[in-house]
Amino acid sequence: MRGARNIAIIAVIAIPVAFLPGGGQAAEAAITVLMMAFLATLGFAARQIYRENQLTYDTLPDDQRAVLLGSVGVMVLMVAGADELLGGGGFGAVLWVTLLACAVLAIIGVWTRSRAY
Repeated sequence: MRGARNIAIIAVIAIPVAFLPGGGQAAEAAITVLMMAFLATLGFAARQIYRENQLTYDTLPDDQRAVLLGSVGVMVLMVAGADELLGGGGFGAVLWVTLLACAVLAIIGVWTRSRAY
């Protein structure tokens, strides 16, 4: 019963997009607003994490700080270039996943080394 209700809600939301003129543009605008809100939330969360761990960040050795900032930069570039790399599939998708995984592993490595001091 609950599944049928959820499908009905999605269908009611999809009807204007499918049958009204300009519905596709309205859907694109809604997706853009949601994506901007999501990215703003991620930025706010990163700011909070930095403020809570500012002393730990400031006491990192220069090489570990460079790895951390480089990894964050790679993750930002992967989010920005996701459409281009994932759109074609194949090598671009493998490259996107590989770079993102390497960045996450580097951040985890810096975090575990910072806890060892």
